[in-house]
Amino acid sequence: MMTRSKATVIGLSAILMWSLLALLTIGSAPVPPFQLNALCFGVGGTIGLIWTARRGLGVLRSVSWKVYAFGTAGLFGYHFLYFTAFRLGPNAATGWIAYLWPLFIVLFSGFLPGETLTKRHVFGAVTAKAGAAVIVLGASQDATTTNLPALMLAFLCALTWTAYSVISRRLGEVPTETVTVFCLATAVLSLIAHVMLEDTAWPGTPYGWASVLALGIGPVGLAFFTWDIGMKKGDIQLLGVASYAAPLLSTAALIAAGITAPSYAIIVAAVMIASGAALAARASSR
Repeated sequence: MMTRSKATVIGLSAILMWSLLALLTIGSAPVPPFQLNALCFGVGGTIGLIWTARRGLGVLRSVSWKVYAFGTAGLFGYHFLYFTAFRLGPNAATGWIAYLWPLFIVLFSGFLPGETLTKRHVFGAVTAKAGAAVIVLGASQDATTTNLPALMLAFLCALTWTAYSVISRRLGEVPTETVTVFCLATAVLSLIAHVMLEDTAWPGTPYGWASVLALGIGPVGLAFFTWDIGMKKGDIQLLGVASYAAPLLSTAALIAAGITAPSYAIIVAAVMIASGAALAARASSR
């Protein structure tokens, strides 16, 4: 039986996998974003098909096309807006706005049936957000550079992922296997966007191909399945706050790989994010 605490732990695994997104994306160079998206979601969708086959693919036929449209719009829409925003404004300010979604998840979750939003949840989310800002803004020297269209798209990006995550809670009876279709449809749409907007480029080394495969298995694959379980059956507010650990863990992975140098900002961010998550966890336990 899937308990709330077990579903929360499963949801947390998605955050751990997303922490490797930057490291593996760097390793996949020079593959352009939408081509990479198509490859990775294709891998993730294939894994989903294998996993779904254990129950029988017939479980997918009982789901309304509206659910598939919603899930595909969430996955593809988020990545399309995210990549486009960074094309227009490739700086830390864009990243900071795009990463508003954990805060929005905490706030909007208070409107869900059976959920209670407390001051501790809000304060914990804001504290963790500030900690994440230390990482995101410190990662770029042009943090003061602004591009209004980029910031607007980044804001829409955050709203898109928030809507996908929070509304998933209302679809609690829809099997997680449907994410398989979301991934495969997103792969097809990403391929179309690649053909229209990008020049094709393939990894030039075995490490590059391994990075693409690892992305498809984890951060752009299984992570969406485990996140779906967490959103539908876990502690959505705690997961929202805990999501701010992703940029911290991502930076830690880059430091371990020798790509980014360590700094005192990492320690400050770690304390702030841990404190915010602890506040949310305490509020949820009560």
